[in-house]
Amino acid sequence: MAAGAAGRDQFAPLAEDENGADRLPTGPDHRRDRPGLGAVAEDIQDPIRIPYADLPGFPRGEVSGHARQLCYGTLHGRKVLIYQGRAHYYEGGDSAVMRVPLGVLAAFGSPPLILTNAAGSLSPEMRPGSLALITDHINLNGPNPLIGDTGDGRFVPMVDAYDPHLRGRFKRAAQKAAIPLGEGVYMWFTGPSFETPAEIRMAKLLGADLVGMSTVPEVILARRFGLRVAGLSIVTNMGAGLHGGMPHHAETRDVAGLAAGALRRLLRAFLSEL
Repeated sequence: MAAGAAGRDQFAPLAEDENGADRLPTGPDHRRDRPGLGAVAEDIQDPIRIPYADLPGFPRGEVSGHARQLCYGTLHGRKVLIYQGRAHYYEGGDSAVMRVPLGVLAAFGSPPLILTNAAGSLSPEMRPGSLALITDHINLNGPNPLIGDTGDGRFVPMVDAYDPHLRGRFKRAAQKAAIPLGEGVYMWFTGPSFETPAEIRMAKLLGADLVGMSTVPEVILARRFGLRVAGLSIVTNMGAGLHGGMPHHAETRDVAGLAAGALRRLLRAFLSEL
Protein backbone atom coordinates (compact mmCIF):
# COMPACT_ATOMS: atom_id res chain seq x y z
CA MET A 1 0.00 0.00 0.00
CA ALA A 2 1.05 3.61 -0.42
CA ALA A 3 -0.24 6.82 1.45
CA GLY A 4 0.53 10.33 2.56
CA ALA A 5 -0.56 13.89 3.07
CA ALA A 6 0.96 15.92 0.26
CA GLY A 7 3.81 16.15 -2.17
CA ARG A 8 6.06 13.12 -2.14
CA ASP A 9 3.65 11.30 0.18
CA GLN A 10 0.57 11.97 -1.94
CA PHE A 11 -0.63 8.40 -1.52
CA ALA A 12 0.66 5.25 0.07
CA PRO A 13 1.01 1.90 -1.67
CA LEU A 14 -0.16 -0.89 0.55
CA ALA A 15 1.25 -3.93 -1.16
CA GLU A 16 0.68 -6.79 -1.58
CA ASP A 17 0.08 -9.95 0.36
CA GLU A 18 -3.62 -9.67 0.94
CA ASN A 19 -3.73 -12.81 3.02
CA GLY A 20 -0.38 -14.34 3.65
CA ALA A 21 -0.87 -16.73 0.77
CA ASP A 22 2.89 -16.89 0.41
CA ARG A 23 2.62 -19.56 3.11
CA LEU A 24 -0.52 -21.25 1.81
CA PRO A 25 -1.08 -23.98 -0.78
CA THR A 26 -2.89 -23.46 -4.06
CA GLY A 27 -5.66 -26.02 -3.60
CA PRO A 28 -9.38 -25.21 -3.73
CA ASP A 29 -9.81 -25.50 0.05
CA HIS A 30 -7.91 -22.23 0.49
CA ARG A 31 -9.95 -19.86 -1.66
CA ARG A 32 -11.68 -18.16 1.27
CA ASP A 33 -11.14 -16.36 4.57
CA ARG A 34 -8.45 -14.08 3.19
CA PRO A 35 -7.07 -11.66 5.79
CA GLY A 36 -4.33 -9.03 5.51
CA LEU A 37 -4.70 -6.33 2.89
CA GLY A 38 -7.67 -8.11 1.37
CA ALA A 39 -9.55 -7.12 4.51
CA VAL A 40 -8.01 -3.64 4.52
CA ALA A 41 -9.19 -3.08 0.95
CA GLU A 42 -12.77 -3.54 2.12
CA ASP A 43 -12.41 -0.33 4.16
CA ILE A 44 -11.53 1.85 1.16
CA GLN A 45 -14.04 4.54 0.28
CA ASP A 46 -15.07 5.03 -3.36
CA PRO A 47 -12.67 2.35 -4.56
CA ILE A 48 -11.46 2.02 -8.12
CA ARG A 49 -10.51 -1.59 -8.84
CA ILE A 50 -8.55 -2.73 -11.88
CA PRO A 51 -7.70 -6.42 -12.42
CA TYR A 52 -4.02 -7.12 -13.04
CA ALA A 53 -5.10 -8.85 -16.25
CA ASP A 54 -6.07 -5.42 -17.63
CA LEU A 55 -2.70 -3.84 -16.79
CA PRO A 56 0.23 -4.51 -19.18
CA GLY A 57 3.23 -6.04 -17.43
CA PHE A 58 1.39 -6.95 -14.23
CA PRO A 59 1.72 -10.55 -12.99
CA ARG A 60 -0.82 -13.22 -13.85
CA GLY A 61 0.05 -15.46 -10.90
CA GLU A 62 -2.02 -18.47 -9.99
CA VAL A 63 -1.92 -18.63 -6.17
CA SER A 64 -5.48 -19.24 -5.02
CA GLY A 65 -7.08 -16.56 -2.88
CA HIS A 66 -5.17 -13.61 -4.29
CA ALA A 67 -7.59 -11.11 -5.80
CA ARG A 68 -4.96 -9.99 -8.32
CA GLN A 69 -6.19 -6.44 -8.61
CA LEU A 70 -5.18 -2.86 -7.99
CA CYS A 71 -7.44 -0.94 -5.63
CA TYR A 72 -7.27 2.86 -5.35
CA GLY A 73 -9.27 5.12 -3.07
CA THR A 74 -9.43 6.80 0.33
CA LEU A 75 -8.56 4.98 3.53
CA HIS A 76 -8.95 6.81 6.84
CA GLY A 77 -8.59 10.16 5.12
CA ARG A 78 -5.57 9.24 2.99
CA LYS A 79 -5.35 8.35 -0.66
CA VAL A 80 -4.00 4.82 -0.92
CA LEU A 81 -3.16 2.32 -3.61
CA ILE A 82 -3.41 -1.34 -2.64
CA TYR A 83 -1.97 -4.16 -4.67
CA GLN A 84 -4.13 -7.13 -3.73
CA GLY A 85 -2.01 -10.17 -4.37
CA ARG A 86 1.64 -10.54 -5.32
CA ALA A 87 3.36 -12.97 -7.63
CA HIS A 88 5.92 -15.22 -5.95
CA TYR A 89 9.28 -16.47 -7.11
CA TYR A 90 8.13 -20.06 -6.68
CA GLU A 91 5.33 -19.58 -9.22
CA GLY A 92 7.63 -19.21 -12.21
CA GLY A 93 11.21 -18.72 -11.08
CA ASP A 94 11.27 -14.97 -11.81
CA SER A 95 12.44 -12.93 -8.83
CA ALA A 96 11.71 -9.69 -10.73
CA VAL A 97 8.08 -10.54 -11.45
CA MET A 98 6.87 -7.50 -9.44
CA ARG A 99 9.12 -5.05 -11.31
CA VAL A 100 6.34 -3.34 -13.28
CA PRO A 101 3.92 -2.83 -10.35
CA LEU A 102 6.70 -1.34 -8.23
CA GLY A 103 7.89 0.79 -11.14
CA VAL A 104 4.37 2.20 -11.38
CA LEU A 105 4.58 3.30 -7.75
CA ALA A 106 7.88 5.05 -8.42
CA ALA A 107 6.23 6.91 -11.31
CA PHE A 108 3.69 8.29 -8.83
CA GLY A 109 6.45 10.14 -7.00
CA SER A 110 7.96 7.46 -4.76
CA PRO A 111 5.36 7.26 -1.98
CA PRO A 112 6.09 5.13 1.09
CA LEU A 113 5.51 1.43 0.43
CA ILE A 114 4.09 -0.95 3.04
CA LEU A 115 4.61 -4.64 2.33
CA THR A 116 2.77 -7.31 4.29
CA ASN A 117 3.25 -11.04 4.48
CA ALA A 118 2.59 -14.10 6.58
CA ALA A 119 5.63 -15.54 8.33
CA GLY A 120 6.82 -18.29 10.58
CA SER A 121 8.34 -17.19 13.87
CA LEU A 122 11.65 -18.33 15.33
CA SER A 123 11.16 -16.34 18.52
CA PRO A 124 9.04 -17.41 21.51
CA GLU A 125 8.21 -13.73 21.97
CA MET A 126 6.38 -13.60 18.62
CA ARG A 127 3.58 -16.13 18.77
CA PRO A 128 1.05 -17.08 16.07
CA GLY A 129 -1.55 -14.37 15.64
CA SER A 130 0.82 -11.51 16.46
CA LEU A 131 2.22 -8.78 14.22
CA ALA A 132 5.91 -8.10 13.66
CA LEU A 133 7.82 -5.24 12.07
CA ILE A 134 10.64 -6.30 9.74
CA THR A 135 13.93 -4.60 10.61
CA ASP A 136 16.18 -6.27 8.03
CA HIS A 137 16.33 -9.38 5.88
CA ILE A 138 18.59 -12.28 4.92
CA ASN A 139 18.71 -13.58 1.35
CA LEU A 140 20.94 -16.60 0.77
CA ASN A 141 18.81 -18.13 -1.98
CA GLY A 142 20.84 -16.87 -4.92
CA PRO A 143 18.09 -15.14 -6.95
CA ASN A 144 18.20 -11.35 -7.01
CA PRO A 145 15.70 -9.32 -9.07
CA LEU A 146 18.46 -6.95 -10.20
CA ILE A 147 20.51 -9.65 -11.93
CA GLY A 148 20.62 -8.68 -15.60
CA ASP A 149 20.10 -4.96 -14.99
CA THR A 150 22.67 -2.64 -16.53
CA GLY A 151 24.30 0.52 -15.25
CA ASP A 152 25.45 1.57 -11.82
CA GLY A 153 21.88 1.80 -10.52
CA ARG A 154 21.80 -1.97 -10.02
CA PHE A 155 24.34 -1.69 -7.19
CA VAL A 156 21.71 -0.79 -4.62
CA PRO A 157 22.81 -0.23 -1.01
CA MET A 158 20.62 -2.23 1.35
CA VAL A 159 21.50 -0.47 4.61
CA ASP A 160 18.21 0.68 6.16
CA ALA A 161 16.27 -1.09 3.41
CA TYR A 162 13.36 -1.06 5.87
CA ASP A 163 13.05 2.67 6.45
CA PRO A 164 13.82 3.62 10.09
CA HIS A 165 11.46 6.61 9.93
CA LEU A 166 8.54 4.47 8.78
CA ARG A 167 9.38 1.85 11.39
CA GLY A 168 9.29 4.54 14.05
CA ARG A 169 5.86 5.63 12.86
CA PHE A 170 4.59 2.07 13.07
CA LYS A 171 5.91 1.71 16.61
CA ARG A 172 4.13 4.89 17.65
CA ALA A 173 0.98 3.73 15.90
CA ALA A 174 1.11 0.36 17.66
CA GLN A 175 1.51 2.07 21.02
CA LYS A 176 -1.35 4.44 20.25
CA ALA A 177 -3.64 1.57 19.23
CA ALA A 178 -2.48 -0.68 22.10
CA ILE A 179 -1.39 -3.39 19.65
CA PRO A 180 1.60 -5.57 20.58
CA LEU A 181 4.16 -5.26 17.79
CA GLY A 182 7.25 -7.44 17.65
CA GLU A 183 10.19 -6.82 15.37
CA GLY A 184 12.99 -8.81 13.86
CA VAL A 185 15.00 -10.00 10.87
CA TYR A 186 13.13 -11.82 8.09
CA MET A 187 14.80 -14.63 6.14
CA TRP A 188 13.54 -15.44 2.67
CA PHE A 189 13.09 -19.03 1.55
CA THR A 190 11.95 -19.57 -2.03
CA GLY A 191 9.23 -22.14 -1.25
CA PRO A 192 6.79 -23.52 -2.10
CA SER A 193 7.76 -26.25 0.37
CA PHE A 194 7.94 -25.18 3.99
CA GLU A 195 11.29 -25.00 5.77
CA THR A 196 12.86 -28.08 7.36
CA PRO A 197 13.74 -28.12 11.08
CA ALA A 198 17.42 -28.03 10.08
CA GLU A 199 16.84 -24.94 7.94
CA ILE A 200 15.03 -23.29 10.83
CA ARG A 201 17.96 -24.00 13.14
CA MET A 202 20.31 -22.51 10.53
CA ALA A 203 18.12 -19.42 10.21
CA LYS A 204 18.24 -18.89 13.98
CA LEU A 205 22.02 -19.21 14.01
CA LEU A 206 22.24 -16.59 11.25
CA GLY A 207 20.15 -14.14 13.26
CA ALA A 208 16.71 -14.53 11.68
CA ASP A 209 13.54 -14.07 13.72
CA LEU A 210 11.00 -14.67 10.94
CA VAL A 211 10.89 -16.83 7.82
CA GLY A 212 8.72 -16.66 4.73
CA MET A 213 8.45 -17.05 0.96
CA SER A 214 8.06 -13.47 -0.27
CA THR A 215 8.86 -9.78 0.34
CA VAL A 216 12.66 -9.77 -0.13
CA PRO A 217 12.64 -9.54 -3.96
CA GLU A 218 10.07 -6.73 -3.76
CA VAL A 219 12.12 -4.82 -1.21
CA ILE A 220 15.22 -5.03 -3.41
CA LEU A 221 13.26 -3.76 -6.42
CA ALA A 222 11.61 -1.04 -4.36
CA ARG A 223 14.98 0.24 -3.19
CA ARG A 224 16.18 0.17 -6.80
CA PHE A 225 13.28 2.49 -7.64
CA GLY A 226 13.98 4.77 -4.67
CA LEU A 227 10.90 3.77 -2.68
CA ARG A 228 10.89 3.93 1.11
CA VAL A 229 9.77 0.59 2.51
CA ALA A 230 8.16 -0.77 5.66
CA GLY A 231 7.50 -4.48 6.12
CA LEU A 232 4.88 -6.11 8.37
CA SER A 233 4.54 -9.82 9.06
CA ILE A 234 1.50 -11.63 10.38
CA VAL A 235 2.97 -14.49 12.42
CA THR A 236 0.99 -17.58 11.41
CA ASN A 237 3.04 -20.41 12.92
CA MET A 238 6.21 -21.29 14.78
CA GLY A 239 9.12 -22.49 12.67
CA ALA A 240 9.29 -26.22 11.96
CA GLY A 241 10.58 -28.10 14.99
CA LEU A 242 10.35 -25.11 17.37
CA HIS A 243 8.03 -25.33 20.36
CA GLY A 244 6.10 -28.04 18.57
CA GLY A 245 6.01 -25.96 15.39
CA MET A 246 4.62 -27.91 12.43
CA PRO A 247 3.47 -25.64 9.58
CA HIS A 248 -0.06 -26.67 8.70
CA HIS A 249 -2.05 -25.18 5.84
CA ALA A 250 -5.42 -24.78 7.53
CA GLU A 251 -3.91 -23.45 10.75
CA THR A 252 -1.87 -20.91 8.83
CA ARG A 253 -4.96 -19.64 7.06
CA ASP A 254 -7.07 -19.46 10.20
CA VAL A 255 -4.42 -17.69 12.30
CA ALA A 256 -3.81 -15.10 9.59
CA GLY A 257 -7.54 -14.41 9.54
CA LEU A 258 -7.60 -13.82 13.28
CA ALA A 259 -4.78 -11.27 13.00
CA ALA A 260 -6.45 -9.30 10.22
CA GLY A 261 -8.38 -7.11 12.67
CA ALA A 262 -5.21 -6.04 14.46
CA LEU A 263 -3.57 -5.26 11.13
CA ARG A 264 -6.47 -3.04 10.12
CA ARG A 265 -6.34 -1.14 13.43
CA LEU A 266 -2.57 -0.74 13.16
CA LEU A 267 -2.79 0.66 9.64
CA ARG A 268 -5.54 3.06 10.73
CA ALA A 269 -3.31 4.39 13.50
CA PHE A 270 -0.31 4.51 11.14
CA LEU A 271 -2.17 6.56 8.54
CA SER A 272 -3.12 9.05 11.22
CA GLU A 273 0.63 9.53 11.81
CA LEU A 274 1.26 10.65 8.21
